[in-house]
Amino acid sequence: MRTGHLIRAFNGIVGREMLRFLQQRERFFAAMVRPLIWLVVFAAGFRAALGVNIQPPYETYITYQVYITPGLLAMIQLFNGMQSSLSMVYDREMGSMRVLLTTPLPRSYLLFCRLFGSVLVSLVQAYAFLFVAYLFGIDLPSVSVRLSEGGPLWTLPDPVALITILPALILTGMMFGAMGMVISSTIKQLENFAGVMNFVIFPMFFASSALYPLWKMREGSEILYYICLWNPFTYAVELIRFAYYQQIDWEALAVVGGCTIVFLGLSAWAYDPSRGIQQRKAGAAA
Repeated sequence: MRTGHLIRAFNGIVGREMLRFLQQRERFFAAMVRPLIWLVVFAAGFRAALGVNIQPPYETYITYQVYITPGLLAMIQLFNGMQSSLSMVYDREMGSMRVLLTTPLPRSYLLFCRLFGSVLVSLVQAYAFLFVAYLFGIDLPSVSVRLSEGGPLWTLPDPVALITILPALILTGMMFGAMGMVISSTIKQLENFAGVMNFVIFPMFFASSALYPLWKMREGSEILYYICLWNPFTYAVELIRFAYYQQIDWEALAVVGGCTIVFLGLSAWAYDPSRGIQQRKAGAAA
């Protein structure tokens, strides 16, 4: 297999994902509406009652809106991962995915290309949400610059924070995308996927540190606290949270990295026609 073939396949699959995203403008706006409702409506209502005390990575008291921003970024990626999996089920039913998987290229490589395209889409959505959050005046990491001598001071997003958060967004996006691939391999019909998405997304989001610190969860319910500890979404949120403040949560990095490897391996196995779930489905259909 020549390197040129791999590059062309990568460009074609990733380009197709980006082109599909650009043609589906409602998908972009829908991705923005969900977290903005939480940030502007829900968080504003609880801002006075749910201030968060000083805890890593924060060095001072923060508002509730600041606290939930990393969780909303992770929510964008989780929804995007599930939506990308939904498109995989659609492509599989319509035949385009089936044709793609019959090419002589390694199946695991094709799935990785599809996953990487999904991650790029999630990055566009995540940074767009951060830009809107800055416009709404959320007290996120920023710098003050004077564009001209004697001119007014402008408050702009901290470029270092925007760079340090990028690896965390890529890794968490890959974890959610790979998890979605595993789920999509078990779905027989497109109509069944919506219920599965709700069953996965909402428990993962609410039973995590996205909305409340874990110590506050423990005060309310010991059982719920341990459920949050076993939830990979919790570690994705914390990885993004620490990265945005130029710090590394090593435990979160290990959990997210390990889950990504496991989900990638399971998705490659599930879509292997000789061993995985797709082979068992073909045998059952026969």
